[in-house]
Amino acid sequence: MTVTAYSLAVVLNLFCLFLGYRFLFQPASAATGYGVPADAYLTIKGVRDGTLGVVGLALLAFAGARPEAWFMLCVALVPLADTLIVLRHGGTKAVAFGIHFATAIVVLISAGLLFAV
Repeated sequence: MTVTAYSLAVVLNLFCLFLGYRFLFQPASAATGYGVPADAYLTIKGVRDGTLGVVGLALLAFAGARPEAWFMLCVALVPLADTLIVLRHGGTKAVAFGIHFATAIVVLISAGLLFAV
């Protein structure tokens, strides 16, 4: 059963990576495949961000500091990518670095502190 559980988890996580890649690099076909118009991305993003928050709280409450630290380390990729997205699409450097990059730094600090606990 352990092999099946881990195998399924790996497959599902790889599928999430594929979906993320597709939405980043083929947004129109990804939206069509998802079943919504491209402007529905805002709703999708809200659900994804909210879910990350729930997962983080669940890890902290039920698994402890170390798993939460690894989660935070991985989640830091989101605001780092947001920094690049804002810059690439004509957003201001103030927003890119003052909001998104600063958030990534705070998340990485949180990960470091959690690893130290």
